[in-house]
Amino acid sequence: MSTHFLTASTPSRMLAKASSIVAGALVMISGCGKQTPVREISVQESGIQIQEVSLPSNDKTLDWPQWRGGVAGNAGDATVPTQWSETENVRWVADVPGRGHSSPIVVGDLVVLGSAIEQSEQQVVVAYDRETGKQRWQTTVHQGGFPPTRSVHPKATNANGTLASDGKYFVTAHLNKDRIWVTALDTDGNQVWQTEIGTFDSKFGYAPSPVLYKSLVIVAADNRGGGYLVALDTGSGKIAWRRSRENANSYSSPALVNVGGTDQIVMTGLDKMISYDPATGDPLWETSCIAEATCGTVIACGDLLLGSGGYPSKETVCMNAAGDRVWSNRTKIYEPSLITDGQNVYAFSDDGIGYCWDVADGTQLWKKRLGGNFSSSPVLANGNLYVSDLSGNGYVIQATGDQFVQVAKNQLGDDCYASPAIADGSIYFRVGVGKGSQRRERLYCISVDL
Repeated sequence: MSTHFLTASTPSRMLAKASSIVAGALVMISGCGKQTPVREISVQESGIQIQEVSLPSNDKTLDWPQWRGGVAGNAGDATVPTQWSETENVRWVADVPGRGHSSPIVVGDLVVLGSAIEQSEQQVVVAYDRETGKQRWQTTVHQGGFPPTRSVHPKATNANGTLASDGKYFVTAHLNKDRIWVTALDTDGNQVWQTEIGTFDSKFGYAPSPVLYKSLVIVAADNRGGGYLVALDTGSGKIAWRRSRENANSYSSPALVNVGGTDQIVMTGLDKMISYDPATGDPLWETSCIAEATCGTVIACGDLLLGSGGYPSKETVCMNAAGDRVWSNRTKIYEPSLITDGQNVYAFSDDGIGYCWDVADGTQLWKKRLGGNFSSSPVLANGNLYVSDLSGNGYVIQATGDQFVQVAKNQLGDDCYASPAIADGSIYFRVGVGKGSQRRERLYCISVDL
């Protein structure tokens, strides 16, 4: 069952006892990392006023504006190619400087991603013309300050997170100088603001992507030195609220969902799924589940929430809007996130196994070994799932619970860590080409409308 939080009416002796228990638990969890107390900030203290932000329903400015499009990777009935190669259905291809797992976003006439140039220790944001692939601008967000190599996982980079955009600003978050910095650029690549949100004791690097809620951008930073969740005013970069989390490493991005008629920010990791009010950062509920470390982002299906992971334990779980467990199994989907078509939930494990479960009761409908290894998360368009493995194989699979049906298997580059973006009939892939010291990255626009 879920845990609902103590209220002001709770007797003081119970509050004192609860505080003692929590403090003891935090000491046990914290391990040997360098700990820095997190100073919480409330919206009353910050004085930030949250504003509604809306666009006309026919405005295509924000086609794919943040991690997984902001809609858990579902592009609806968008028609995109099912066949491609280095030459087939390639509208354009562009070189990407450095290395990163930052997935492309598509906003207005730009395709934008983050990258890290190791030799010069630059964390950069790069924008390409959506129609031609020509680089429009490149902005250095940080120069120097990279964490030691031993503090970044061999598979990771210094630009893992995907940007988020409201059409006016591009917001990104980085680990630099042992701190997490959030930066906003305008549509010409000029820096508007940059804010340090807290210290970060790195074990494997920093991974989460920012998520937008009304006039706020929300950023997670779970780490063994003292984790936190922070909301900033998108226009000014001022911190609206900051909520402390436990002292443990986890890597999932926050998910903005509306379940049970309520806006919620939901995260996994720290051996729980936990929900927060995105306007205030106040916790709504938490349920023990999954694992201490997770990477995947929670998804919503109607009034149900689904998540998976992790390390050292493993679980795939479905919760209702109040945080009560509906079903679960012992399947581990660590790096890739889940995806749903509204009836079924699909998953691709790190070691190359595809799964399909019924959302309502968790019945396994199919299981198929694809081979290879996966870090990229799937997206969904026009009844097909699109997902790439770490050898550059791009799979197209029918989104159906009837049986496993592979529509196509396409080779593009030599590896793929980032997740694709879909916009206006095109699919955008960030891939690696070559091996070892000869490896380079490219951005492909795949389209039937050439």
